[in-house]
Amino acid sequence: MNQIREIDPGTPMTRYARGWHCLGLAEDFRDGKPHGINAFGGKLVVYADSQGDIHVLDGYCRHLGADLAMGTVKGDNLACAFHDWRWNGATGRCVEIPYARRVPKLARTRKYQTIEVNGQLLMWHDPEGSTPSAELTPPTIEGYDEGQWSKWAWNSMVIEGAHCREIVDNNVDMAHFFYIHYAYPTFFKNVFEGHTASQYMESKGRQDFTEHPERLWEGTKLRSEATYFGPSYMINWLHNDLGPDFTVESVLINCHYPIDQNSFMLQFGVSVQNMPGLSDEKAAKLAQSYSKIYEVGFLQDVEIWKHKTRIENPLLCEEDGALYQYRRWYEQFYVDAADVTADMTDRFELEVDTTHAYDVWQREVDENMQKRSEATTAS
Repeated sequence: MNQIREIDPGTPMTRYARGWHCLGLAEDFRDGKPHGINAFGGKLVVYADSQGDIHVLDGYCRHLGADLAMGTVKGDNLACAFHDWRWNGATGRCVEIPYARRVPKLARTRKYQTIEVNGQLLMWHDPEGSTPSAELTPPTIEGYDEGQWSKWAWNSMVIEGAHCREIVDNNVDMAHFFYIHYAYPTFFKNVFEGHTASQYMESKGRQDFTEHPERLWEGTKLRSEATYFGPSYMINWLHNDLGPDFTVESVLINCHYPIDQNSFMLQFGVSVQNMPGLSDEKAAKLAQSYSKIYEVGFLQDVEIWKHKTRIENPLLCEEDGALYQYRRWYEQFYVDAADVTADMTDRFELEVDTTHAYDVWQREVDENMQKRSEATTAS
């Protein structure tokens, strides 16, 4: 009797990842207003004080549960719209109740540690309430603070019906870049170590322009180095070789935070490195153009995620790479720090042999081009 491979959907997740999570561009929170964010199965409120320092608090007032995002910023404090209780973002304490003589000693809410990196606001989340070590802070893009990069072309989209692990899995999935994203991987390698997981890829341009004019043209090459710094913040350095002597340097931030166990907020931003003869305005437009291309790519992923099932026992072939090892790396962010084991953090690297896939894909593209040529001739 032939044995059937059954799908194991696994146990539903109940925990949210420990790590730095990007909430968006920092300047977007410096408008003098409180911002409500649905995240980690609850609600947060984000605001900037009179000095421009940004704070993140639990989103509901500890007095009678009002939504603090409906309140107002008064000086350095966030005032609840219901009874004007004033919450201080730096301490998490209620510092004033205008109609009361005293503030209760227990008037304290949860506050979250924040940092600003590359112009983005990141908050630390940990069910155990730990303070992150400096080594866990994502790096600053070289030259960003010195103004050597364009402004971010930033996008956000809510992904429903999927756990955020789906997007993280893509880091080791070589083949989907061809079938979903128009890429043509000629080199693919993963390296995991500690809290980082990197993907190194080279991709040539594709020749089929029939339905997708945004595809790269023959003679171009994309070199990509993408690293997750923790569970949800990726920096992707992209080198677009458009000719033998011309390369456009860009960087993609790919980040997310969970809304609940079955939805997440996907955010991504593109910046282009300044080049001689390229004005700030043109650099910004170029970043917007790249951003639109990546948005198409993410939407292609979303269409797959919406209709797939969760699977804990994927059936893999050799060219599928290190998915199981990668998920083991990812698991470190969902267990207590004391339960993190060496097999989650020890260095692991694997280069996927793209030779067979390259030959198959080249034949497929050649056949498509031949059909296109015949169709053009016939018309």
